[in-house]
Amino acid sequence: MADQELTWQGAVARWDRQVFDAVALRHWPGADRVLPRLGRAANHGVLWGGAAAAIAAFGSVRARKAAVRGVASLALASATINTVGKWSVRRPRPLLHGVPVVRQLRTQPQTTSFPSGHAASAFAFTAGLALESPGWGAAVAPVAASVAFSRVYTGVHYPSDVLAGAALGVAAGFVVRRLARDVQQARIVPGDEKTAVGAPALPDGEGLTVVVNTGSGTAASAGLTLLRERLPKAELVECGSAELASELARAASRATVLGVCGGDGTINAAATAALRAGVPLAVFPGGTLNHFSLDLGLAGVEDTCLAVAEGHAVHIGVGRFTPGPDGEPGYFLNNFSIGAYPELLGHRLRWSPRIGAGPAALLAAWRVLRAQRPVRLRLAGRPRSVWLLFAGNGTYHGTGPAPRRRDSLGEGLLDVRLVYGGGRPGPRLLAAALAGPLSRSPVHAATRLRSLRVGDIPRGTPFAYDGEYAEAPAGLVLDELPDALTVYRPR
Repeated sequence: MADQELTWQGAVARWDRQVFDAVALRHWPGADRVLPRLGRAANHGVLWGGAAAAIAAFGSVRARKAAVRGVASLALASATINTVGKWSVRRPRPLLHGVPVVRQLRTQPQTTSFPSGHAASAFAFTAGLALESPGWGAAVAPVAASVAFSRVYTGVHYPSDVLAGAALGVAAGFVVRRLARDVQQARIVPGDEKTAVGAPALPDGEGLTVVVNTGSGTAASAGLTLLRERLPKAELVECGSAELASELARAASRATVLGVCGGDGTINAAATAALRAGVPLAVFPGGTLNHFSLDLGLAGVEDTCLAVAEGHAVHIGVGRFTPGPDGEPGYFLNNFSIGAYPELLGHRLRWSPRIGAGPAALLAAWRVLRAQRPVRLRLAGRPRSVWLLFAGNGTYHGTGPAPRRRDSLGEGLLDVRLVYGGGRPGPRLLAAALAGPLSRSPVHAATRLRSLRVGDIPRGTPFAYDGEYAEAPAGLVLDELPDALTVYRPR
């Protein structure tokens, strides 16, 4: 066995030297100016950090999530290489005989050669990126391969060092994806909502009409094939955002159960149609973030298919905002807000078609923090100046004026949070973000209420609900409707 191991190691060493020498002897037009600089740019992950920042700034929400996955994968790969890899195999660096001086690095690395940290970082970032956003992964992959090859080209690594580093990097990407899934699954814990007795069971989907918003998040790839397989008699209606409200109203008028596939804004529109028609709602998550679905305890399309087939549903509370005595009410499943967030959302929606979502978000944040003024209004009969009024449908947990996780949608209370006016919005919002969920301070207040009257709202003040944006009326009432909506969820 020992002889076989020595023979194998010798074969790898011979192959390494042969390939290393072949690369050193071959002339690569233009590479002498590009590859050494590219390798230096990747020192300490600087190149990949810059790439992640650019993707986050100019990409979509999914692209920003992919950039975070890429950086997390890089961090895991780098930590593994530096704590285990470099010290478990103490392989000397290659001798530079035959490597042209113009290619050689000015300062030679002092650590051991196996495995290549540069290759590990490059492929970890690329793998983490590609597993979340294949398009961005494909765009970055040639750069990652060039960085890895540059380590052989400049004479600081053997080919097997680079291959091992690349393999470790790819493995780190898969580990981070698995960890991210575990974290998401840990969040998907059904609450204590009341079981809806008598919710119709539709084993083959007959009586279910699902409206799919084709312009929403990931709806186009949200598992509709699985839905057709599990509930073959369900009717699927695909439409764009412009026709969504009318299609939902028509579907709710004829369906036993109204289904919807899209993000939080789409689900809000479906919930409104279901409430007005008095039918249960089946939610097939198809948005980018799916806050409502996660808080309800739905992991994906398969969960909803199972719940509809078995006839298992729960009652949930719904937030309502009513503009004046004769106004038509609107509803929110997640949250409602007035102040800094709606202003930011309005600027982003206005600018993103022209400059892209990432730059629009940055420009909107700069505009709001620089020019926004507190909103003066009347809350429960008392005049107030606020940077932000937030009302959540159920109690949110975690710190901050607008956290994102709820344990139950059947609580029947509004989670009301205020960031008081005065000073600049940035420091005030930051101070509120560090405050506890039910704290009272000169900056931030939070409480739970059944209803709240908001009056004297200045003309032109925007408000936001479940990611949607509109102009607020002069006054409105926020209240909670306990157990108002029947929604399918598996046992």
